[in-house]
Amino acid sequence: MPGAHIKTGSIAGKRRAASIGPARRIAEELRAQNERFAAAVENMSHGLCMFDADERVIICNRNYIDIFSLDAKVVKPGIRFFDILQHSVDIGIAAQSAGELYAIRKPYIDGAKPSTYEEILSDGRIIVISHRPIAVGGWVSIYEDVTEQRRAEQELKEQHRRFDAALANMSQGLLMYDANGRMIVRNKRFLELFNITAADFPLGTTHGDALERLLELGIYTELDVDSEVAKAEASLKATKMHSTYRQLTDGRTVLVVRQTMRGGGWVATFEDVTERRRVEERMTHLAHHDTLTNLPNRSMFREKLDQALGEAKAKPLAILSLDLDRFKAVNDTFGHPAGDWLLKCVAKRLQHAVRSSKDVVARFGGDEFAIIQSGIKNAADAEKLAKRIVEMVGKPYRGKGREMHVGVSLGIALYPGDGDDADTLLTNADMALYRGKSEGRNVYRFFEAGMDARMRERRALEADLEGALSKREFELDFQPILDIGSGRIVGAEALMRWRSPSRGLVSPENFIAAAEETGLIVQLGDWALRKACNVAANWPRNMRMAVNVSPAQIKSGGFARSVISALAFSGLSADRLELEITETVMMDESDTVLKTMSQLRGLGVRIALDDFGTGYSSLGYLRRFPVDKIKIDRSFIRDLDKRDTAAIVRTVIGLGAELGIIVTAEGVETEAQLDTLRKAGCGEAQGYLIGVPTKAADISRLLRSQALLRQSG
Repeated sequence: MPGAHIKTGSIAGKRRAASIGPARRIAEELRAQNERFAAAVENMSHGLCMFDADERVIICNRNYIDIFSLDAKVVKPGIRFFDILQHSVDIGIAAQSAGELYAIRKPYIDGAKPSTYEEILSDGRIIVISHRPIAVGGWVSIYEDVTEQRRAEQELKEQHRRFDAALANMSQGLLMYDANGRMIVRNKRFLELFNITAADFPLGTTHGDALERLLELGIYTELDVDSEVAKAEASLKATKMHSTYRQLTDGRTVLVVRQTMRGGGWVATFEDVTERRRVEERMTHLAHHDTLTNLPNRSMFREKLDQALGEAKAKPLAILSLDLDRFKAVNDTFGHPAGDWLLKCVAKRLQHAVRSSKDVVARFGGDEFAIIQSGIKNAADAEKLAKRIVEMVGKPYRGKGREMHVGVSLGIALYPGDGDDADTLLTNADMALYRGKSEGRNVYRFFEAGMDARMRERRALEADLEGALSKREFELDFQPILDIGSGRIVGAEALMRWRSPSRGLVSPENFIAAAEETGLIVQLGDWALRKACNVAANWPRNMRMAVNVSPAQIKSGGFARSVISALAFSGLSADRLELEITETVMMDESDTVLKTMSQLRGLGVRIALDDFGTGYSSLGYLRRFPVDKIKIDRSFIRDLDKRDTAAIVRTVIGLGAELGIIVTAEGVETEAQLDTLRKAGCGEAQGYLIGVPTKAADISRLLRSQALLRQSG
C-alpha cells in the first residue's frame, strides 16, 4: 500500500520505550503517530495526495490510486506531480495531455488560498479536486468522484423540469398539501379554472382556508366548510381516494379528487366535467326513456315497478298493459312520420289521463304502452282510469289537414291479488290485454285465473305451428274461379290447410293469425307459393293460379326472388300466376315494398287486390298502383239483396270496367247472387255455388269435364 512507505516502530519497541533514552522515546512516539496517520489516510472515503515544495509526492492513499486507475508501483513517494499527470495520460485516464493538465492545475496549486474545481476524465467520470496549501511549502489534494452525485442531481433537475412542465400543461387544476395540511404546490390551471389570481390562494393556505376563500369569491355554492374538511380528513386518514362533484355558481360542475401521498400530505385535482356530466345524464336518460315520446321505456318501467314492490309496506297498485287498435292501418295509410306523430299525441293523452304524480306511463315499443297506477284503494280505481284512457285515446287526432282514429285495448292486473312480483303482474296484464283484443278491441279487461290456461293454449298452438311445416302437416285446397260470361272455370285460388295429428283440421282463422304474429307466415307463404305453382303447371295453359300473399312476405325484401324461384322450378309462366294482396300492402310506400311491387309487375305476374272496400283509401291507391283484378269482399255479396249494398257492388264493377280491371265477386252462394252479378257486368265469381275448396286432383277432373263439354258442344 502507498501508506507503507512511512516507516513505523514495532509493538515490542514500544514496550522498551520506558527503558530507553528520551531521543529513542521521541522517535518511537513519532513512529506510532505516523502509523496512526497512515491508517487514517487509508480509511478516508476520498482520495488524498500530499506534495512537498518540490512538487513531489509525500504520501497518497489507495482511494487516490483507484480514482485515477494509477499503478501503485509507479505512483509512490518521491514521484513528481508532472510525472503522475504523464502516467495518467499514458494509461488513457486523462482527457488532455500532461502539459495541458499541468497548465490547468498549476494556478490552483500555486494559490495561497484553498481552491476547488472539477475535472472530467476520459471515461466521463467527474472528479472534484480540492487543493490546500501547506505552510512549509507544498500542498494537500483531496479527490472525490462525484459522477453518481452529479447524475442524480441532473435526474432530479430533469424531474423538476418535467414536474413543472406537467403542472403547467395539465388540463386539471392541482393543489398539493404537505403533511401539516399546508398548500405547497398550485398550478396555473387551478387559477384559470376558477378565474382567480395567485394572491387569492398563496402557498401555505390550509384546506379549510381554501374552501372559505372559494365561498367568499362567490365561486362555490353554499357548503359546510367544517363538515367538508372533516370528511376529507377522514378519507385521507383511511388512505382512500375521495372524490366529489362541486356545483359552481356559474352553473359549471367541477370534479374534485383527493389522493394521499406517501410520507404524508395529499394532492387535490380539479376538473371541469360540465359537458361530460351533461352527456352522461343524456345517455342515462336515453337508456331509460323512449326516444320518440320521451316516456320511460321498458327498463325504467321495470325499475320503477321493482322499487314500488320492494318497499317495506308496498301499497296496492295496478298494472295496465295497453295496445293501440287500428294503429297499423293508420300507419300504413298515412305513413310512418304520421304514425310517429300519432304515438306522441297518444303519449301526451296518457300522461293527462293519470291523476297521481307517482303514476308511471311508459312506452315499451311500437304501439305498446304500460302504466303503473299507484295508491289505488280497489279495482274500481283502476277501472275508472281504464275508462278514462279508452275515452281520451279514442278521440280523433287532427293535424296537418288530416284526421286519424285509433282505439286502445287494456289489460289490468292488480297487486297483490294478481301477483306479488313484477314478472307475474306484467304477464297477467298482458294476458288480460290479449283477451280484450280477441273480444273486439277498444275495451279493457281485468286479469282472470282462466286467462292463464288460454294463454298456455295459444303458446302451445304456436309451438305446434312452428314444427308443422317441417313435419309436412300443411296442404293446399283449391277453390275454382268462374268466368261469368262464358261459364268456364278460368282459375283457382290456393287455400292453405293445416291438418295436425293432435288437433285435427285447424281453421285458417286460428293459425294464420298466430303465424302472422310469430313471423312463420313468411315460410308458410313461400311453401304455398311453390306448391301452388307446381300444381298449376299441370293444368291447361288458360288456367290461372291465385295465391294469397301476406304483407310480411312483401316486406321481407326477398319475396320477388321467391316468386322467380317458384316460377323457374315449376315451369309456370308468370302471366298465369295471380298474387292476391291486401290494401295494407299497397298503403306501405316504403322502398322495400315499392321495389318489390315494381319487380313483380316487371315479371309479368298478375296482381289482385283482395277484400276490396273493407280498408282505407282504396281508390287513391288504385291510381298509384295499377292492379289486374279487384276482388269484392264476401260481406258485400252476402247482402247483395239490400239496395245500398247492391249499389256499391255495381259501382265497383263499373269502376273496374272503366279502368280495364277484372272484377271478381267472392262468396257467391246462390243463383240469385250470380244472376245479379251477371246483369251488373261482373267478370268473375268465386264461392260455394261455383265450387267448394277441394284437392288439386278434383280440380283437374273438373277441368277435364269442362273440356269434354266444350268439345261435345
